[in-house]
Amino acid sequence: MKKYIILLLFIFSINLLQAQLTTIVGKTDYPFWINLPDKKVLDKKAPIIIFLHGKSLSGTDINRVKRYGILRAIEKGRIIPAIVIAPQVASGSWNPDKVLEVLKYVQKNYNTDLSRVYVCGMSLGGYGTLHFAGKYANKITAAVAICGGGNVKDACKLATIPLWIQHGDKDFVVPISESKKIVNAIKCCKPKADVKFTIIPGGNHSNVENLFREDAIYEWMLKQSK
Repeated sequence: MKKYIILLLFIFSINLLQAQLTTIVGKTDYPFWINLPDKKVLDKKAPIIIFLHGKSLSGTDINRVKRYGILRAIEKGRIIPAIVIAPQVASGSWNPDKVLEVLKYVQKNYNTDLSRVYVCGMSLGGYGTLHFAGKYANKITAAVAICGGGNVKDACKLATIPLWIQHGDKDFVVPISESKKIVNAIKCCKPKADVKFTIIPGGNHSNVENLFREDAIYEWMLKQSK
């Protein structure tokens, strides 16, 4: 019985260690956080979720990235059956080439499922999500953009992948018209594009962060595959 308990504690400690957030710095232009799922998920090739933060988390202190979004949800106890990576941009807009560099690094060094790669973000990260997805639609499976917008020039490429765009109707920082504009451009390019547009009643630029602590986003992303 004692040996059995010790074995259980050992297995639990291994899983706990694998679930801890760690940073990878100096390997790619963007430093990033990585959170690994348990061994069962990794052994079967793990999906990847990329989280792009908003402007307020930009800088050179990578701990800022944990203030909201997926990393905050993980620290609050959410278990996500995927490799979660969250880079940090020092200033300015997200560069899709640098985001791709982070993705390639993870795919090279971890056991990942190339058919299940997801990107999501809010505010500046929402724009970054659609910019990245618009340039590298062939590299990802689906994307979720919250309280952001996109370049209408990317609309036809964005129309080739499943998208979930969400925006609060009380957002006075990034107006909801930004999301409506890119959704309309996507549908204009491809009327039957797989784009889901959700208007959040009472949602402002901050409280939509609660979406990362709910199941819907993760369930929607992880059911998509190439």
